[in-house]
Amino acid sequence: MSFEEKLQSLTREIEGLIERYLPGEAGLQKRVIEAMNYSVRAGGKRLRPIMMLLTYRMFGGQGEVIGPFLAAIEMIHTYSLVHDDLPAMDNDELRRGKPTTHVAYGEGIAVLAGDALLNYSMETVMTAFSLAPQEVNRIAASIALLYRKSGIYGMIGGQTVDIETDITGDVSREQIDFIYRLKTGALIEASMMIGAILAGASDDDVAKISEIAQKVGLAFQIRDDILDCTSTPEELGKPIGSDEKNQKATYVTYEGVKKAEEHTEALSSDAIKKLHEMQGDNGLLEELIASLVYRRK
Repeated sequence: MSFEEKLQSLTREIEGLIERYLPGEAGLQKRVIEAMNYSVRAGGKRLRPIMMLLTYRMFGGQGEVIGPFLAAIEMIHTYSLVHDDLPAMDNDELRRGKPTTHVAYGEGIAVLAGDALLNYSMETVMTAFSLAPQEVNRIAASIALLYRKSGIYGMIGGQTVDIETDITGDVSREQIDFIYRLKTGALIEASMMIGAILAGASDDDVAKISEIAQKVGLAFQIRDDILDCTSTPEELGKPIGSDEKNQKATYVTYEGVKKAEEHTEALSSDAIKKLHEMQGDNGLLEELIASLVYRRK
């Protein structure tokens, strides 16, 4: 089976699991639930839950306890996109080839749908305790990590600096690194670290996974910068050229496309090299990290 076939199979597995955890569309509040599910079902790479599951299996994890976390990380990622697309933020009308949530459901419902997805992600991960009551310490540590990396010391912190630098129009290379490490990298880091923690990896191995994930997250965001300059709306599933239009400083602004591509390749190669130093079956995870460098969407 080729890498693409393995990845498609893994994506279908993740999609089916996420679907099981989505709320039923009923009650007087049905509209916001429909908006939540519309946003999650819009698709995407499912990169974060896939990386979480591959890391979990690399360390020998086999139980059902990972399931709620796979669904929750995608709910959190999706809520961030719903809010990111709002007129008050990036004001995008297309996401994954479909109308963004505020276009499809209205701005107010989109705000509530994002809020609800974050809240529902917490409800979802709490079910892990009933699936594996003997693993309470690992579950608790994973929940704490998930919401720290999602909050002011992670994704939201990075988004805050991103907004502030957009307002001032003045951004340093250090600030760009900070934004990328938190806004994009924090959830990727959480995904891989949680996979390792739930599988019972040592503290030393979890730290190594964190280092690998940081490099992957940075490479992933730089590749996004490159695609915004070189891709097409059809390939990317959203408008291109928005960084230039909004006069947004990126790695491409500082380095140009060629050097940004070289930087992405170097980060990916370093992450794979460090992955080789670890035990376990990491072949598919290695292929996935390498594929991020050359993706077109």
